[in-house]
Amino acid sequence: MKLLEGKTAIITGAARGIGKAIALKFAEQGANIAFTDLNIDENAQNTEKEIAAFGVKVKGYASNAADFEQTHNVVAEIVKDFGSVDILVNNAGITKDGLMMRMSEAQWDAVINVNLKSAFNFIHACTPIMAKQRKGSIINMSSVVGVHGNAGQSNYSASKAGMIGLAKSIANEMGSRGIRANAVAPGFIITEMTAQLSDAVKEEWNKKIPLRRGGTPEDVADLCVFLGSDMSSYISGQVIQIDGGMNM
Repeated sequence: MKLLEGKTAIITGAARGIGKAIALKFAEQGANIAFTDLNIDENAQNTEKEIAAFGVKVKGYASNAADFEQTHNVVAEIVKDFGSVDILVNNAGITKDGLMMRMSEAQWDAVINVNLKSAFNFIHACTPIMAKQRKGSIINMSSVVGVHGNAGQSNYSASKAGMIGLAKSIANEMGSRGIRANAVAPGFIITEMTAQLSDAVKEEWNKKIPLRRGGTPEDVADLCVFLGSDMSSYISGQVIQIDGGMNM
């Protein structure tokens, strides 16, 4: 039997990058996939087709994850379409980097809203459903900068640290209802976003990583499969860094 057979997963920001890799790995392991993105464009439609090729049920939903009411409406729609919510992956995220003294209020607000408020919105909408089922796994996508901080990324770091606090609090609060919550903290992962960095910068990163390579979205997705599956049924409230040993 596949690791996620018969489970329904909601994955936010899954049209590309790490979110897409998670959706594909989950589908490969038998999960039905409801994914959300700001727009269901051609890219998202292609993702939907790739997921469907695994023979699971899949549907993409256009939704602004940072909007409380929209999120509750889309989760209600997903439950109507799929019947349950077993796994929630809060992956939607953006960066708007800048040094603190030059950062605008708009830069701060945008990152906190998309990265952190969206997770609150989805957890708020999904936990009543999971509580009724007496089971559920919530996975918050944090980052090593949420654990260690990073110059020029105070908004992003704060949002990702918030994802850790949120996961730990939900693990405490909802554990008695059979709901687990954990945070995943990726290090340097090779995505479209990091591909834009110069070779010199990438080389500098690699020198800091004991495994001497950047991670792949699939590396992160494999960890999420484990956390979504019953193999991790006694793991909750944890932050797992997936960074090639960069931060020990």
